[in-house]
Amino acid sequence: MPLQKLEHFDPNYRETFGKDDFKALEVYTQAGERVGSVADVLVDDDGRFRYLIIDTSLDSVSKKILLPIGLSRIDYPTRRVYVNGLSRQQIENLPDFKEDAIVDNDYEEKVRSVFRSPTSNVTYDRDTYNYQNEPALYGLNEQEHQTFKLYEERLIANKHRIKTGEVTVGKHIETEIAHVTVPIQKERVVIERVVPTEAGKVVDPNELKFQEGEVARIEVYEETPEIHKEAYVREEVRVKKVVERETVEAQDTIRREELDIDTEGNLQVQEHGTTTNEAI
Repeated sequence: MPLQKLEHFDPNYRETFGKDDFKALEVYTQAGERVGSVADVLVDDDGRFRYLIIDTSLDSVSKKILLPIGLSRIDYPTRRVYVNGLSRQQIENLPDFKEDAIVDNDYEEKVRSVFRSPTSNVTYDRDTYNYQNEPALYGLNEQEHQTFKLYEERLIANKHRIKTGEVTVGKHIETEIAHVTVPIQKERVVIERVVPTEAGKVVDPNELKFQEGEVARIEVYEETPEIHKEAYVREEVRVKKVVERETVEAQDTIRREELDIDTEGNLQVQEHGTTTNEAI
């Protein structure tokens, strides 16, 4: 299957490589001559680096070429890629890489033939060829491609809500015996029969008036209690929540790795663009 660009094989390759991006790295020869920049990377079906796509600019010759990964050394602190030799003649002899180019076995052999050493005893057979046959072109030199990752711990403060309780406010009915006093009045009729002061006195016949059916009518009343119940608002209860804020401080022991550099002999050590001379 043809090779593919790294971002097509792994869209999140920056996360995979610890946010290191190979694109736009400047390309220099071992002698310090700039020859271009990295435009992209081609990988095989297993994600192994096979070629750097170099946008070259050397002696007024400009074109994109494929550089076997084994011929390069990536230096991340200086943001550079160093090439084990790349001449104007090699650039001219390499096929011009186009964006729509299909990098198959034949295309790769055109590239290999330019970089292959005259003393190489590799015989190309498209059916049996393996990248391991030419470690000089595709092998990563462990002495020149070592990467150390320095780790550091840090405290992360997060918070989450947990239920610590619940308040339920409701109503219930209580009963009690209530007493009320109401004064009432009742009327009654009192009939008294008394002896008049003129008892025994003779009445003048002309004044005598006998009447039959004379009636005295008196209405008698009494009060009856009228008891009923009525409801009224006795109290109003309001239920709400308030948020109380406080700051919680925590501490723990965290670790951080620092780089130790041991040198032997009289040499120059370059760390992040700073050159230190040490003689031991």
